[in-house]
Amino acid sequence: MLSTRQRRAFTCAMTLALLGAGLPSVAAAADDRPDLSRFHDQTIKWSACPGDGLPDGLQCGKVTVPVDYARPADGTLDLAMARFRATGNSRGSVLLNFGGPGGPGVGELADGGEDFMGLTNGYDVVTFDPRGVGRSSPVSCGEGMDDGTDAPDPDAETGAEAETEADESDDPRAALEVLRKLAADCAERSGPVLPHIGTVDASRDLDVMRAALGDKKLNYLGFSYGTRLGAVYAAQFPDRTGRMVLDGVDTLTEPLSEQGITGAQGQQTALEDFLDWCTEDVNCAFGQDSRSAREKVLQLIGSLDENPVPSDFGIPFSGQDLVGAIGQALYSKELWPALSQALTSLVQDGDTRGIMGFHVDGSSLPHKDLPRKDLPPHDSPRQDSRREDGGLVDEGEIPLDNLPAALMAINCADDPDRPTADQVVGNLDRLRAAYEQASPVFGRYRLAQALMCYGRPKGTSYIRDEVRDVDTPKMLLVGTRGDPATPYRWTTETADRLGPSAVVLDNKGEGHTGYSSSKCVHRKIDDFLLYGRLPADGSSCGSED
Repeated sequence: MLSTRQRRAFTCAMTLALLGAGLPSVAAAADDRPDLSRFHDQTIKWSACPGDGLPDGLQCGKVTVPVDYARPADGTLDLAMARFRATGNSRGSVLLNFGGPGGPGVGELADGGEDFMGLTNGYDVVTFDPRGVGRSSPVSCGEGMDDGTDAPDPDAETGAEAETEADESDDPRAALEVLRKLAADCAERSGPVLPHIGTVDASRDLDVMRAALGDKKLNYLGFSYGTRLGAVYAAQFPDRTGRMVLDGVDTLTEPLSEQGITGAQGQQTALEDFLDWCTEDVNCAFGQDSRSAREKVLQLIGSLDENPVPSDFGIPFSGQDLVGAIGQALYSKELWPALSQALTSLVQDGDTRGIMGFHVDGSSLPHKDLPRKDLPPHDSPRQDSRREDGGLVDEGEIPLDNLPAALMAINCADDPDRPTADQVVGNLDRLRAAYEQASPVFGRYRLAQALMCYGRPKGTSYIRDEVRDVDTPKMLLVGTRGDPATPYRWTTETADRLGPSAVVLDNKGEGHTGYSSSKCVHRKIDDFLLYGRLPADGSSCGSED
């Protein structure tokens, strides 16, 4: 559990995540690339990972990349890497990205590496902390901004409430100026990596890692945001693309405002599925009728917004805090029993401990993927994360707000839309109505997606305009029908954009991504990566039930 001070810092980080901060990256033209041979020719030195409680066999290393690929002599940064060695006849490496954007891979592989042990029959299983994330020059918008001077008072409101107050104020233009100042704060606190944090640069990092690992082609498994990264790599380096799997496929075309509406719709559908399941149990907090249960959820949220209840963190727990916690729990059907129990404790006893277990782990973030699991213990110090030499930072130096700060910076670096203040103010009523129609529960919470990039320079248009009709070997795209974060239609739309190389696997299940939740999907992905056996385009995996 987090201390009151860390809870305040974390809540402030959520405010920044919802309101937006950071600067985008602009990619250099592919035909204008300078010589990168010194980066491609490096050798990764692997050794046992430092720290206690890590799985046997996990090794750590690093790779050095240019901060700016257009000017590689101007500075470098190190990317943290980890791997499990192949146990069978190795055909090289398979590189994993667990999503986010903003999710560190090293900790994720340490926590969940058992899911990927089958791949060690043919590969070294490798992952990394992307630029600006985790130990790799982590960006920050100021985790210590809990004194009320630089951001809305975190003791008074959550990030979602701050956004709602901003967009419903009598002077929305003043709120936009606050967003502009927050963007400048992120630039000041994050160092030189921030203008080069987008997916186009991260894709070029993938190619450096491929070469440093000694692989002629990149074999890759990406989840959620990791599918965007994989698609960009396939467009940039089609002749170096090997066996590629994209699970929980991201959109390549929708602006962030539309993604927010889609996310609200997906979460609403997942909530209704949860309530259908919950009301079959006599212990469900909302009774045994799923239709009335929907109304009771709204009533509970409204009641908590009007009269927040005390929590162990010393600050009130509001209805919007509850929305964030529920949204996080809906990412996996395996979490539904725990969510039901937590809601029963909240409704019957006013006990917030169970539901806060979802909320404090990052559920306030409007992102597609599960949050980092390695929040520091309450007595862990946090120092300035910037290193002038671009070297890896220690775990204890990763800012508490790194995930939301990186998420917003990367998403905005990948998005070319920058509405003016007049356009933002003029569209607020329409957007509010669209979000509320998409979800009476999550719409208000997700509306911040429409504002998150205000105050930042225009992002790259490369992804939206150029990532299409890739000339690569066949790649496998997995879409899950009940995915609350990346809807199935994004899988088919992205497959159409990528062209004949894309093969779609339809996972008729629930939850975000399929590899860890469906034995069928798991088997088909492993069969493709290990043996090159692709399922037929349009084939399916049935629900695990």
